[in-house]
Amino acid sequence: MPKKINKSTLQDAAAERAVLAGLCQYGLDCYLDIDFITADHFNDEMNQILFNCIHKSISNNSKVELSSILSAANDLGVQEHVNSKQEISFIRSLFNFPIHKDNAGIHAAKIAKLKLARDLKKTLKTCENDLNSISGDEDIMDLISKVEEPILDATADIYQSSNKNTEIIGNDIEDYISYLAENPCDIAGIPTGFTAYDLAIGGGLRRKSVDLIAARPKVGKSMFGDAVAINVAQNSNIPVLMLDTEMSKEDHLNRMLANLSGVDINKISTGKFSENEIEKEKVRAAGDKLKSIPYHYISIAGQSFENILAVMRKWIYQHVGFDENGKTKDCLLVYDYLKLMGSESISSSMQEYQVLGFQITKLHNFCVKYDVPCLSFVQLNRDGITKESTDVVSGSDRLIWLCTSFSIFKMKSDEEIADDGVEAGNRKLVPVVARHGEMLDSGDYISMNMYGSIGKLVEGRTRNEIHNSNRNRDEGFEVDADLSTEDLD
Repeated sequence: MPKKINKSTLQDAAAERAVLAGLCQYGLDCYLDIDFITADHFNDEMNQILFNCIHKSISNNSKVELSSILSAANDLGVQEHVNSKQEISFIRSLFNFPIHKDNAGIHAAKIAKLKLARDLKKTLKTCENDLNSISGDEDIMDLISKVEEPILDATADIYQSSNKNTEIIGNDIEDYISYLAENPCDIAGIPTGFTAYDLAIGGGLRRKSVDLIAARPKVGKSMFGDAVAINVAQNSNIPVLMLDTEMSKEDHLNRMLANLSGVDINKISTGKFSENEIEKEKVRAAGDKLKSIPYHYISIAGQSFENILAVMRKWIYQHVGFDENGKTKDCLLVYDYLKLMGSESISSSMQEYQVLGFQITKLHNFCVKYDVPCLSFVQLNRDGITKESTDVVSGSDRLIWLCTSFSIFKMKSDEEIADDGVEAGNRKLVPVVARHGEMLDSGDYISMNMYGSIGKLVEGRTRNEIHNSNRNRDEGFEVDADLSTEDLD
């Protein structure tokens, strides 16, 4: 049973009980908010046992109740610790303990902090005992090691809690090469449906990565996000989660129905498609298609960034899952878009660039931890109307450090439209940074055609491809698009 708070032993019985109560009452929803702690973080031995039993119950996809906890205890071989009248009574009390789900994370953080404090206190005590045994005849390096080694060991334990250890990078290289050879693929990441963009950033959207696209308001970044989401869900049958900060579910539905049916979005939103039997059938077929693809949507407007991360975790657990090795199955997060949002970790005095830096850090760490890709958007500042560089967005330094690729999506100038031809489209995508990709030549960009009336975005040729084609035509011959440089030689 939990003991009273004891500052001398750095334990908080009330916090431990609150976390257990949250798990009992909210199950998986609560666990996803406190997955940074383990049974070892509890100071009370009985609480450690109960935490393992509850976690076992959640892992078995069971509803957390007295019977599932007792069943888990039996599976874990600890039934003798939880079957007394006193312990049964304590477990029952957890289901009635007043605790809000959102507060469980606060109590869990306190438990984690106390665990760290206990570990450091124990380490310092060891150092003190070692120093008390000093005779004065020791070598200077021996004296230093008496303090240094325990401290380093303690900090190593903290880092190892995330299961990250250094290793010789060439270990198991043969297995890795064999895996690549036995599993050839056309693209390293998830294809977006925009071939030139995929090539420029290094082969699609890769795991553990955040790919950023910056745009001015009303240019079409949300349509870009929807286009990628539809392409991935439909063509690759990969679960996609659209996290939206502005548009409603109905707005997305109208756009996707228009995209899939080819029927004008205004007719869909007003219901006037029903006046035409052919259009009516197209919209119904689009609806059937939409039901069959793994496209998930949630509005995150007004939510704190911590809650948004919790939403993403829950979705991965519930709708994506893990393979036999514990690796997250293929999926894609589309975050539209990074902007000023409430957060327990953000001070009201922080500037916009600091907030965006905080968000990209958290988002990047999430993608690394769960081994998933994320396509995210951010707004260009006014300089982005004319400039095409990394400094056209607030918090650019932190954003560029942590994103895998950074591209600018914008309107073409009148001169560019005239130069490229109207048929090439009035928008362009400019990959500015790509850690893995071949990028484009300086001054080059990908032409994009946006058909707003049917919610569709179509990739065109690059600027250099257009102008090379025009030059060849002017010189009296036209190069077959399928010919390679080897063919020309």
